[in-house]
Amino acid sequence: MNRLRNRLIVVFVLATLLPLGLTLWTTLRLLALAPFIELDAVSQSLEKTGRELYRETRESLQRDAREGRIEPKRLKPEAAPMFWDSGSQETFELGGNRGDRLDYYLRHDDEVWLYSRPIGVAMEDLTRQIAQARPAQVRKFRRGFIGALLAVAAALWLASLGALIYLAHRISRPVQELTQGLVHVAAGDLAARVPEGGSDEIGAAVQAFNHMANELQHARERLIHVTRLESWQALARKMAHEVKNSLTPIRLTIEEIAIRSSESGPDRAFLEQAAQIVVDEVHTLERRVRAFSEFAAEPPVTPSELDINAIVEERIAFLKSAHPEVIYNLRLSPERPTAQADPDLIKGVLTNLLENAAEAARPGGVVLASTSIDGSELHIDVHDSGPGLSMQARLTLFEPTISFKRGGMGLGLSIARRSALLCGGDLQAVDGELGGAAFRFVLGSRDKNGITVNRG
Repeated sequence: MNRLRNRLIVVFVLATLLPLGLTLWTTLRLLALAPFIELDAVSQSLEKTGRELYRETRESLQRDAREGRIEPKRLKPEAAPMFWDSGSQETFELGGNRGDRLDYYLRHDDEVWLYSRPIGVAMEDLTRQIAQARPAQVRKFRRGFIGALLAVAAALWLASLGALIYLAHRISRPVQELTQGLVHVAAGDLAARVPEGGSDEIGAAVQAFNHMANELQHARERLIHVTRLESWQALARKMAHEVKNSLTPIRLTIEEIAIRSSESGPDRAFLEQAAQIVVDEVHTLERRVRAFSEFAAEPPVTPSELDINAIVEERIAFLKSAHPEVIYNLRLSPERPTAQADPDLIKGVLTNLLENAAEAARPGGVVLASTSIDGSELHIDVHDSGPGLSMQARLTLFEPTISFKRGGMGLGLSIARRSALLCGGDLQAVDGELGGAAFRFVLGSRDKNGITVNRG
């Protein structure tokens, strides 16, 4: 499922349809006041009609009065004081109970002539109804409609813009962090990692990046180790060649001295003692040469299917006789893991780890060997109850000529790790369960030698 695409679609829909819907709703609510607008138009039309009716009635009454078609009602000035006192020659007024009659006052000598005619419509009632049909809020609405609509639309647009900016930041932030991580890795910082989060394509890309950076970091460490090993291997081959050239004549000469010293002579005791010393030193040199030769050699890798639990049990049984005072414990995987690997290399690594653990544990100590499966990896752990390793020791643990035990040459762990690498795995120092040192022999499920881990 393209979750990122769906998320962008949802964001777009929410950013457009929601403001649009609110705008339409507001507009419809405002348009619901349309009847008031129509009513206002009707009231204006009625007002215009009333004015026209009043004008026509007034003109008709005035014309008929002047032409004598109607008789006036003659009044004394006291009967129309307001008109008489105003000094006007003529005036019109609404009369009757509700303004349904039009009165025409005309000054004539010392009298006031009054002409009257019914309008047919109660003008006071009509004026009151028109005023009621045009309330103040409707008139205000007409003036503020455009301003209110613009204000609502602007507020909705700004709110949508803010939501879009926030959501865009939430979506683009993982991409920006991933880009920065790639820049760090490209600059050589293989320890750079990106915080993981989310299960969409961006989250998967972040996980893939972290996995890639982790693999690159391990690969660089292995490359550095292999490069150092190659340098020491070249030195070891050179040293082995030079020492062997000297050992052969020395050994032959000393053997001749030993033979002659067995005959009677004044310096027999001295010659025997000297010969023994030289022979011991020669054996020491030969032992060192064999160690360097083994370190420098590149044995052929012949993988075969191995029962890892059986090999661990066999190595434990083999070393128990050499260290009877050490307690060996086994914790083997019930899945009976098997691996395609070189048996000699596997046994060599296990022998080195178990021998070192027994020597570190000392008499009365404990050595724990365990096997387990973690995803696509097979783990073989060896723990001891010895004094453990310092932080400085961990940094140079697999360096050639670095030894942390008396009489050691510093090549054992280097050879063991080289064998682990030849098997397509690795050798790592881990936290110990018994308080001492602990090592993990890792065999991967995919590597150049085609090693696979099967669950039996």
